[in-house]
Amino acid sequence: MADRIVIVVQARMSSSRLPGKVMLPVLGKSLLNRMTERLQMIRHNAQLIIATSTETTDDIIEKEAFNINIPCYRGSLNNLLDRHYQAAKELNADIILKIPSDCPLIDPRIIDDGLDFYFKHEGRYDYVSNLHPASFPDGNDVEIMTMDCLEKTQREATRILELEHTTPYIWENPDKFRIGNYLWRSGKDYSMSHRFTIDYEADYLFIKRVFEELYSKKNNFSCGDILNLLEGQPEIYQINAKYAGVNWYRNHLNELKTISSDQTKMTIS
Repeated sequence: MADRIVIVVQARMSSSRLPGKVMLPVLGKSLLNRMTERLQMIRHNAQLIIATSTETTDDIIEKEAFNINIPCYRGSLNNLLDRHYQAAKELNADIILKIPSDCPLIDPRIIDDGLDFYFKHEGRYDYVSNLHPASFPDGNDVEIMTMDCLEKTQREATRILELEHTTPYIWENPDKFRIGNYLWRSGKDYSMSHRFTIDYEADYLFIKRVFEELYSKKNNFSCGDILNLLEGQPEIYQINAKYAGVNWYRNHLNELKTISSDQTKMTIS
């Protein structure tokens, strides 16, 4: 019997920098809806589930999940690790993909590349990502793990950053897990120079503009299509360029032994 693949999309309304970002409108639908559309374009057969919190502010996310016909699990606000584990358990997952809801421009082909890599080496890895080291434009984050791997992590992880970010316990413990990584076929590294994720208002304006430029021509537009757009219209790249390279690592470098300062921008200019 084929492995049951579950994509867990973590989403909440209480983002500190841009509250309610997942429900911001893009071409008449929520950002969350637009993102799940892209996730459903992958070649591999996978079940989606939206994992949100039990906070009343997240009732709107459960309602949106219902509206777009995607299951919703509600759990801990701050323990994302447990939220992922319980959501995966609810759908009897064998393989879990962690795709954060702040990646609405994620290229379905990059997800398929990760799954192809995992299945090509089936049985060799507990965890596969495109983040250690990263090479794709930020916002194409794919993390794949077995249920055994997630269960062990949920059982053993204790530090706040491990609970809040779900997977650090895995990639910080290569002696406990078999870890794989796949790189961008282009041979380039745009992880610090190009930002397709959302955390600030400028990111929303950038993402909205990309959808407006590309969606009507090709609804499953690729990472390459976005890069071509930015090359032809560099003013779009500039919308959120000052945040390129900014990520959560910068606040935890003293706690992470496998992440160095060259993997995050320390200040926002």
